Amino acid sequence: MVVQPSQGCKMMRESSLRVASCPYGGMSFKLQRGTWRQWERKRHRGTINDVLLGVTQVGLCRYLNRGVDANDGAKNHRSGALKKMRLRAAVIVNIRPVAGIQDLADMMVEKSKAKWGNWVGYIILPFPVALQKDPLKYVRQAKATVDRKKHSLEAIFTYVCVKLVHNLFGFKAAACITRRVLFNTTLTFSSMPGPVEEISFYGHPVAYIAPSAYGLPQALIIHLTSYANKMTISLSVDPSVIPDPSILCDDLEESLKLIVDAVQKNLIANVVV
Repeated sequence: MVVQPSQGCKMMRESSLRVASCPYGGMSFKLQRGTWRQWERKRHRGTINDVLLGVTQVGLCRYLNRGVDANDGAKNHRSGALKKMRLRAAVIVNIRPVAGIQDLADMMVEKSKAKWGNWVGYIILPFPVALQKDPLKYVRQAKATVDRKKHSLEAIFTYVCVKLVHNLFGFKAAACITRRVLFNTTLTFSSMPGPVEEISFYGHPVAYIAPSAYGLPQALIIHLTSYANKMTISLSVDPSVIPDPSILCDDLEESLKLIVDAVQKNLIANVVV
């Protein structure tokens, strides 16, 4: 389902290869996160989110290139098509000053710095899926783009604007504006840190945490949540656009392996030199 923007509101459009619909199916899988944590601290000098964005870009690129014939002509044609694709992701950002999980007793204290709930903003992030020989280039591109977005204060601006509209015109107006923005993006992406240690809920141990969303106007929603040194990747898809989400999960897992292998090769090359 695609809604065209009115003439009075000019917004950037997706390419003709844009996918947009209401997701209603999904799946998730879990990965160890220690490997990319070590790399982002020692080599990448970025954040885990930069690596996860790069992993997602590699996975989508692999998924979109499935089924291409082995001849060079077909590969070159598909590579040119991917370069022309204008994909944009709505990346959800929590701008709350005090991060992490706070004790309930501290939150109940008067004038406590521990705030209730999240302050949710979002940024519109270009999502290139063109073929690259070096998988690490995806991560470098993601880091450069996210750094520019951080300096632009886009997440804070979107949060303040939505809150202002909500206070002046009500929640329906704020929801309408937010939904119009999401209509002009291809996918939604979020990465949220969870508890470092294993937790329990009413005496029952929590095996993993896999949040998701329903009703957003995109065919693909990606949630990444860390819990007890593991990362869960949860996908919400429209089966009419992405009929095989299990294959996309496999591509995301394989993309992480490709990036890890590329990092190890670079480390070995630097040691030899």
